[in-house]
Amino acid sequence: MQQVFLSEVDVSGPSQVKDLEIPDIKGGARAVLVDYLASGVRPESDWKIGTEHEKFGFRTDDLRPPTFDGDRGIEALLKGLVQFGWSPVEEKGRVIALTRDEASVSLEPAGQLELSGAPLATLHDTCVEAATHLREVRTVAEPMGLGFLGMGFQPKWRRDDMPWMPKGRYKIMRDYMPKVGSLGLDMMTRTSTVQVNLDVRDEADMVKKFRVSLALQPIATALFADSPFTEGKPNGYLSYRSHIWTDTDRDRTGLLDFVFEDGFGYERYVDYLLDVPMYFVYRDGTYIDAAGQSFRDYLEAKLPAYPNQRPTLKDWADHTTTAFPEVRLKKYLEMRGADSGPWNRICALSAFWVGLLYDADALDAAWDLVLDFTPAERHALRDGVPQHGFHLPFRDGKVLDLARRALEISAHGLKRRARLNHNGADESIYLEPLTEFVAMGKSPAERKLELFHGAWGGSVDPVFKEFAY
Repeated sequence: MQQVFLSEVDVSGPSQVKDLEIPDIKGGARAVLVDYLASGVRPESDWKIGTEHEKFGFRTDDLRPPTFDGDRGIEALLKGLVQFGWSPVEEKGRVIALTRDEASVSLEPAGQLELSGAPLATLHDTCVEAATHLREVRTVAEPMGLGFLGMGFQPKWRRDDMPWMPKGRYKIMRDYMPKVGSLGLDMMTRTSTVQVNLDVRDEADMVKKFRVSLALQPIATALFADSPFTEGKPNGYLSYRSHIWTDTDRDRTGLLDFVFEDGFGYERYVDYLLDVPMYFVYRDGTYIDAAGQSFRDYLEAKLPAYPNQRPTLKDWADHTTTAFPEVRLKKYLEMRGADSGPWNRICALSAFWVGLLYDADALDAAWDLVLDFTPAERHALRDGVPQHGFHLPFRDGKVLDLARRALEISAHGLKRRARLNHNGADESIYLEPLTEFVAMGKSPAERKLELFHGAWGGSVDPVFKEFAY
């Protein structure tokens, strides 16, 4: 089955798989669910890179986030992008996303604009794709008096100042989030991230990559930390976005300790997903609120929100997107630990993980780096890095030492891949911003804090000009 990198639920609700009804448990449902995840395996020669990034829109005159409606609204922006060959996707008559070939442009709950990139062969292609998208957005946004900013957390505006997009999924989540955590609505409305989706060869390859990337996800958080402000003031964190996930919904977030247990594979991940509470069922263009209900009950046609009906593969594909661990398995692995940032860090995030996971020697070296991490150490990294970043102590050194070693491994992996651009440069060139942060021992957040306390005179407003795309 062809891998799909589109964020299916975020685009239009139903996933892009055949609408086949899943049998009940006795009829072999578990095997069907496992086969769905395993169907994404590819030979190494077909491995691709799918990069996603989100960004905050703002009105250039008053810095407020744009609403969905109006001449300067997000829907008008989406309609303006159609001129570049994008096809509109509607929900109840409103344009809420765009598609072009295997890529999509979609909206997060408060209008954060997301590019879900096509599966591409090289990082050079990824950077061209991101640059092209940002150029198209600027072309439409500037006459509207709109700009866009890449950071992990909205630096100026309160949660109540953020608009809500008219998407059925988000209404369900908006009502449910306060029941399961105190920061879920902030996650929805005030965070932005950059992610990369990567392929696996087989189940054993998936397991190894999953373990390495989970263990090193806090290192990516430290390298990309860029959310030090809340409502115009320092918030005490370097990646407040990452901290927010610790109190969003414990049933669907976290480090997934079971990934490191003997016997882990697709079946164990399916069991985890079956324990993740549902959000919705999507039928005939409508989201049915099933928040907190059990997919296991759904398999037995006992779902209270949709009684006497069993799920289809589309429902299962949708459900896989409602779990939010630090690394997510769909038909591929999704790296979820980084704050959003400027163009070169979009490329750098994908480069970091491609270098670690797409070269056999690099993957072995990365596994050697993390294989003796204890569960307590993994959690200490996850919990401590959002506040302390590179400076968090680890064993006889600091996270900075881990970041330096991980970058070295990644660079060697990219050099061995030897995918050259038209100037003869390999993909390791995209690690340069990360190498600079490690050499300085300072994250992007720390550099912004220096500006806040210095040249910016205690204001976050300059970030919207100096760091806009």
